[in-house]
Amino acid sequence: MKKPGAMMIAIAAIMIAVTTVFTLMIRVPVPATQGYINFSDVAIYFAAATFGPWVGLVAGGLGTALADVLGGYAQFAPLTLLAHGVQGLLAGALARRSAKPAVLLVAWLAGTAAMVGLYLLGEGLVLTGWGPALVEAPFNLLQNVVGGLVGIPLYYAVRKAYPPVMRLGRGQTWREE
Repeated sequence: MKKPGAMMIAIAAIMIAVTTVFTLMIRVPVPATQGYINFSDVAIYFAAATFGPWVGLVAGGLGTALADVLGGYAQFAPLTLLAHGVQGLLAGALARRSAKPAVLLVAWLAGTAAMVGLYLLGEGLVLTGWGPALVEAPFNLLQNVVGGLVGIPLYYAVRKAYPPVMRLGRGQTWREE
């Protein structure tokens, strides 16, 4: 595997920060579970589609886990790191195949299934028990729906406004003209 260059490291760091801010900026409480829903998935789906699976992984995992630690939910940080990291990795890996809406829909569905499923298992088995985990699952699904409805059109808008952004997520190669 090729080592990431300075540009990809910088992009990943920026997307980690953006994801952290999107997670902390607006938090809608879920009283039944003491948790919250947020806009992290907007940033995750945008990062994964635009910059690929590895940026999706680190932005999704580290960005949201950092937000948990900073926002008073440190006990959820390991599960968040895993669930949102896998979400970004899967969405990015599938989105890299094509920019067609059908492909991005499949990428979103895979990321959503991973995130909702991993949270359900992690909360049910370790953190909160099955009752609260089952109550929170529809809220996690709603968070992903909003993430896809905003993050994917944002990807298309940025791509149209600044086409060179698509080269940033791909490996740079030497080409003589």
